Amino acid sequence: MGITLENPNSYRFMGAKPNDDEETVYKSMYAPVEDDLNLNSESGTSVNMVSGTVTLQNGQSALDFLERTSMDAQVSSEKIRAIAAKVKGNANYPNTALAKNLQLVSRLIGGGLPTRVFYVSQGGYDTHTNQRGGQDGRLKELGDAVKAFTDDLTGMGQFDRVMIMTFSEFGRRVTENGSRGTDHGAAAPMFLVGSHMKAGLLGKEPSLAPADLKDGDIQYNTDFRSVYASILENWLKTPSVPILGKQFPTMPLVT
Repeated sequence: MGITLENPNSYRFMGAKPNDDEETVYKSMYAPVEDDLNLNSESGTSVNMVSGTVTLQNGQSALDFLERTSMDAQVSSEKIRAIAAKVKGNANYPNTALAKNLQLVSRLIGGGLPTRVFYVSQGGYDTHTNQRGGQDGRLKELGDAVKAFTDDLTGMGQFDRVMIMTFSEFGRRVTENGSRGTDHGAAAPMFLVGSHMKAGLLGKEPSLAPADLKDGDIQYNTDFRSVYASILENWLKTPSVPILGKQFPTMPLVT
């Protein structure tokens, strides 16, 4: 299972103190809550208050699932905080949310966390109005953050192990709307960055000719699942069919 966090120092159970050991944390989690010296079994403020006969598909009770999940969270919390503290890095990151998230990823990679896939996000590209200024700013933020990230990984000797991929859930239309922006489109570019990536444009140059558009949108010529299949099979060295549902053509992404 994947986990999501913003700051490794705050990735801990609420109420747990920095030096609390695991036993102390679990005692506080599972202990019944006292309300005016009377046990309030309806409070629901501890894991031990969960009741009922709900059974999951694997035969595990809902309470067992919560206990297992809370234990996994505690273990990963301790591990991630310890690994993040090992490496600081020397790159000069911009003061943006995206850059700070990539800086954390670089620390986790440099510290030896065995995670294969890290995901960070950047918003602000849904530019229905005044696109020019906003789009310029977002792209500069992206470029500066990725530059700092690659510099950091290079300085740690980790860049050869990393591939960076950007993607979006939708592109933009070709024609400007009445608000100096563009509306949702069908095709969008993907950027791949890494020392083992094949340089240059993969796929065909998109045509902006009106006759080549479909309902006003650029037509895609590369299925994004082919990109995923190529990365899974040629970079992560894992079969793509169980993940994507069927075999998609692969592309020469990796040198």
